[in-house]
Amino acid sequence: MEIPEIKEAIRTQSTATVFRKGDELLNSQVLFADPDFFKVFSFPLLSGDAGTVLSDIGSIVLTEDMAMSYFGSTDVVGKIIEIKLGDDFEPFTVSGVVKSIPQNSSIQFDSMISFQFQESKGWTDSAWMGFYMNTFILLDPRADYREVGSKMDRVFAAHIKEGDSPGEGQRVGFSLQPFLDIHLDAEAAGDRNGLARSSNPVYSYILGAIGIFILAIACINFINLAVARSLKRAKEVGIRKVVGGKRKQLIFQFLTESFLLTFIAFVLAFLLLQMVLPTFSALVNKHLAISYLFDKGLVLLFGALFLVTGLVAGFYPAVVLSGFSPSSSLYKRGKLLQQNYLTRGLVVFQFTLSICLVVGTIAIFSQFNYLTTIDLGYNDEQLVKLDGFRGVKDLSIVKSEMEALPGVASVAAFNGNYNGTGAKVGEQAVDFGYIGVDDQFLSTLEIPLVEGRNFSSEFATDPTESILVNEAFLREVGWTEAVGQEVNFEWKNKKMTIVGVIKDYHFASLKEKIAPLVLTQDPGYRLQTLFLKLQPDNTAETLKSIEAVFRKHVPLMPFDYSFEEMNNLKRYEQEARWKQMITAGAVLSIFVSCIGLFGLAAFNTESRIKEIGVRKVIGASVFGIVTLLSKDFIKMVMIAILLAFPISYYGVQIWLKEFAYQIEIQWWFFALTAVLGIGVAMLTVGIEALRAARMNPVKSLKSE
Repeated sequence: MEIPEIKEAIRTQSTATVFRKGDELLNSQVLFADPDFFKVFSFPLLSGDAGTVLSDIGSIVLTEDMAMSYFGSTDVVGKIIEIKLGDDFEPFTVSGVVKSIPQNSSIQFDSMISFQFQESKGWTDSAWMGFYMNTFILLDPRADYREVGSKMDRVFAAHIKEGDSPGEGQRVGFSLQPFLDIHLDAEAAGDRNGLARSSNPVYSYILGAIGIFILAIACINFINLAVARSLKRAKEVGIRKVVGGKRKQLIFQFLTESFLLTFIAFVLAFLLLQMVLPTFSALVNKHLAISYLFDKGLVLLFGALFLVTGLVAGFYPAVVLSGFSPSSSLYKRGKLLQQNYLTRGLVVFQFTLSICLVVGTIAIFSQFNYLTTIDLGYNDEQLVKLDGFRGVKDLSIVKSEMEALPGVASVAAFNGNYNGTGAKVGEQAVDFGYIGVDDQFLSTLEIPLVEGRNFSSEFATDPTESILVNEAFLREVGWTEAVGQEVNFEWKNKKMTIVGVIKDYHFASLKEKIAPLVLTQDPGYRLQTLFLKLQPDNTAETLKSIEAVFRKHVPLMPFDYSFEEMNNLKRYEQEARWKQMITAGAVLSIFVSCIGLFGLAAFNTESRIKEIGVRKVIGASVFGIVTLLSKDFIKMVMIAILLAFPISYYGVQIWLKEFAYQIEIQWWFFALTAVLGIGVAMLTVGIEALRAARMNPVKSLKSE
């Protein structure tokens, strides 16, 4: 290697393929990797040697799950498995079995073949501009990965060939990313050559914040209720002090009670977690296990959390209770609850957190609804996407037969991917999406033309000389009209003429702005995917007819179809899951806050029981007493609402920046939250206040 700091370099590239098991065909992904993969990565092998399992180009390594699925056993070394690579099925000998890949691993695969197999077939691209794989490098522990990135730039500059170099004004630079940073890389969405299950860190922060909020609310409840109960424990403190108890002893006693309750809560939390983990795993679409919690770092974190929670929840009540004067406490002269501003402040704080979560939940619901109902610029209803035609030489025959089927309105073909590339317009370099289509693509997807014409068989030069562009392309280059303009594709030494402009449509997620797009009929772009527009009636029968035509022309591929409407919804599966999780967090936080509010209302009522009795004797109504007992709590909730609104507004604005297309924050988000917050608080406090107001005054005024 030309860079001495690099000890090992491992390439990976995934390929969609088909496994043949008797007469059954199974879709799967194969990961190609360099022979030293298992020396660099610590995936444990159940069988096979890490140094040699990928040394033979005819060998394959299976995961434990794949071996069980295909052979029904993990004792499979030496057995043969058939995989469709290219146009033919190739036999591979199983050389090793890997223990099931941990669900939280950033590298995921079902099977692995040596990169040398691709090289033996001449499938690898030796051009230095071919960025079609992942490369992992193992550095010397003393190396600085930033400096290595600079050295890679120099090596690239020394080896790049003139024909492979980037266009004028463009530059290729290299940088290294620490492996542990990949999982929470917001720009690494989607699976890419073995790397999978990356996560947006924003959502991790949100989920972590919700957990901290709920824990904080629970601690606040403990503090408030402990202080409220001080009226009952005042005599206990007074008697202990009279008989010689010291304040340090009392503080130790109350802190011990706090830590004991925290310990019991921890035990119950782990038991509850065991019960709800399957449901939570399904909600977040991850296979979580309780064993993940016994990592050394997490155990230390839990220990710290236990100490902090016990101390935070118990320290203030311990200091307050231990500080009672024996004379005042024995004669019940303290009315701590009514006068304690910290208690009131904590109630305001916990409801502020809860209301922020409610506003966030409403915003997420609204944004998700917007994402799934916005006009995409094309009609995805009854639109079926059908893959698997990679080996078909003349797709027009298949198209003709499918168009003739009853229930099929139209059929279009495209190359299957929105590839990114670039070209020059005058002296300006432009990056854009680039897809190969046929002349029925626009009509089948119902994408309107805004200028010029569509591709047509009447123009024989369209495949080699003509392109269509979208409106975003015009905005990028600053044109108002495009028909007749030329685009210089330097990488294929050809200028293409724009013959039409299509209306912008969302060909990517709504998290991204509509990018410039170029449509071509370039014969080099093999059309291998069909879009079929179905009539709304008898869909099941139509799909059976389509499958029959597919089997006729592609007998060695699975019938792999999907409805584009569902494909679009899948783009926002993560948002749908987070909507559910944050809703659950908001409901839980409101519930915990209401438990605390109910407890405080109960102790407040108990401390004023004689006042309530006197008021009833002199003619106070039930409504008047309920209002009296409730108004202070409602005031605290209203203050919390006023504090929460600007905080939640700012938080929602930050979150919405994740989306190129987003909702406007509406006034009714806050109005609905205010009504909900006040209503829940009134119901919670009102139940206890109503019970006290209907109590017989004789009982409340009876002497002790």
